[in-house]
Amino acid sequence: MNAIAEPTATAGVYHKRTAFEPELLALADRFQALGHPARLAILLTLAERRACVCGELVEVLPLAQATVSRHLKELKEAGLIQGEIEGPRACYCLSPAGVQAMQAMTGQLFTTLTAACCPTEGTVGCC
Repeated sequence: MNAIAEPTATAGVYHKRTAFEPELLALADRFQALGHPARLAILLTLAERRACVCGELVEVLPLAQATVSRHLKELKEAGLIQGEIEGPRACYCLSPAGVQAMQAMTGQLFTTLTAACCPTEGTVGCC
């Protein structure tokens, strides 16, 4: 996993996100989606149910419908959940592909970090 992308010229316009590899951006977006306790609670509720949940999240969470909808949108955009609108309500469940991708990316990140900072027995760290 490389952190920095090759420099590109885009008509003289610099955007800080373009300086990073797409894989790193995707991982950061997913971490950002996990950065709110309500979204973590939604994911855990969906995991506990092991099925699509239609409208019941508002009953489980201490949040207004509009707030739950906003959090569901964030999780869906991050690819961690999938959903369909059926009439007046929406049904959501975990996205197996999104959850597996997050697990793989996170595993790769922490493998790299562990190898760099956690010396094996008998060796000395950098500090």
